[in-house]
Amino acid sequence: MNENIVQYWNRVKQYWSQFSRTQKITFVSTLVLVILTIAIISYNFSKTEYALAYTNLQPSDAASIKTYLDGAKIPYQLSEDGKSIGVPRSEVANVKLAVESQGLNKTGNVGYGAFNQNSTFGTTDKEFNIKYVNAVQGELQQLINSNNAVSSSKVLINLPEESVFLAKGSDKAKASASVVLNMKQGYTLDQAKVDTMYNLVSHSVKDLPIENITISDQNGELLEYSKGKSKVTSANLATQNFEINNQFKNDIQKNIQQMLGAILGKDKVIVQVFSTMNFDQTNSKQQLVTAPNAVDQKGLEISVQEIQKNYNSDGGAAAAGVPGTGQTDVPGYPGSSNNGKSQSEELQKTVNYEVNRITNDIVATPYLVKDLTINVGVEPPNPADPNSLTQETKDAVQQILVNVVRAALADNKPPVAEADLSKKVTVFAHSFARPQTEAPSSNQLLIYGGLGGLALALLAIGGYMLMRRRKAQQEAENELAAEPATVEFPTIDIDNVTNDNQIRKQLETLAKRKPEEFVNLLRTWLVDE
Repeated sequence: MNENIVQYWNRVKQYWSQFSRTQKITFVSTLVLVILTIAIISYNFSKTEYALAYTNLQPSDAASIKTYLDGAKIPYQLSEDGKSIGVPRSEVANVKLAVESQGLNKTGNVGYGAFNQNSTFGTTDKEFNIKYVNAVQGELQQLINSNNAVSSSKVLINLPEESVFLAKGSDKAKASASVVLNMKQGYTLDQAKVDTMYNLVSHSVKDLPIENITISDQNGELLEYSKGKSKVTSANLATQNFEINNQFKNDIQKNIQQMLGAILGKDKVIVQVFSTMNFDQTNSKQQLVTAPNAVDQKGLEISVQEIQKNYNSDGGAAAAGVPGTGQTDVPGYPGSSNNGKSQSEELQKTVNYEVNRITNDIVATPYLVKDLTINVGVEPPNPADPNSLTQETKDAVQQILVNVVRAALADNKPPVAEADLSKKVTVFAHSFARPQTEAPSSNQLLIYGGLGGLALALLAIGGYMLMRRRKAQQEAENELAAEPATVEFPTIDIDNVTNDNQIRKQLETLAKRKPEEFVNLLRTWLVDE
């Protein structure tokens, strides 16, 4: 067995000795690289990859989840602050389901579940009220924390003490509540969500009006209630107005830049816009009375009353007098004729008309453009000659911008005059400043020249070494070709050889040329002896 190992080892050494130094180094390097690659791949596949299952945990919740993972023999990683827990990626879903099913992640809030865990038997009314308030606070915190923008929250409720005396509705003590929100980084709450939190807290506690609730964020900024009206708080009003004005200005500037850039060239035009807006909201009421028939300006007849009276009298038996002079006569009324007979007729007509009564409640929009100024710079076709920009081009651009300003200021009262519109637009020709490539300094030239000379020197040294190596290999090959072939001695005839030196040389030659036959020869000698 040992002889076979020796034979194999000798063959390996003989095979290894045939390689050159470069081939040996390449083989060893490749072998080491393969081994390292296999080791790294095996390590990556064998190690446990952790993924975050919970972040921003409360200390009590982190302790409960850690206890569960220890009992379930599930490996985990706990962050330095104790607020994040990572588990193997393949176990994330199972761990979350198990934790939620056992109610371990309460976000630091007990809620009404405290009454299920602990019996209230033997507790006093004072202790029960404290537990009840804590449970209500915990439930409210869980509801508030369900918002994606809220990381955590703290709720403090103050319930009034019950009195044995009856009190009127206005004199009855009311509850109060304070809420502090810890917002996530990059998240904000709009006014609708803030109002929802106010209503949520108000409807969760008995006798808790909205005006007794205070909500603020972790920075101490008060989040006010809008009282059901679609308005923003005073703190955000200026910011909102600025954003609206800025958005309007940017839209005008972008549209003009795109249009003029397509006509004159993308890099040939620069636009600057300034605008001011009126954010005053006005309410007005109109009560109008109009006729249904607009042509005749006449209303609709809804009722007509006509009264006609006729009088006939025969005055022959009475003494005639002067007409219109009696006590009961109407002055100027025609009297009876000579024969004493008279007739009279009275006609009375009453007509009721119906008209249109219109009441208009007008709410004027608060976003009214008060002023708009546009400045446009155009690069001439020949940047060195500003006069190369023709007046026709300037006038065309000027007219386009005037139309934009006219449309934006159309709602102004009184309307802006045409001469004033032209003053709000400026078009000028100017050569744009562009970055130029600076000429390299003398120090930079020296540095670049030194680096170039060093690179050339390295290339020359490398070429010289390569040529020398090739020349040495060629000389070695020539020497091997010129060396006379040595006579191999596959066997040694000791009986016919009398010189010891000659025997020794033949043995050395046989050992070098044919080591296997040399070993067999030695084995044969040993067997014979």
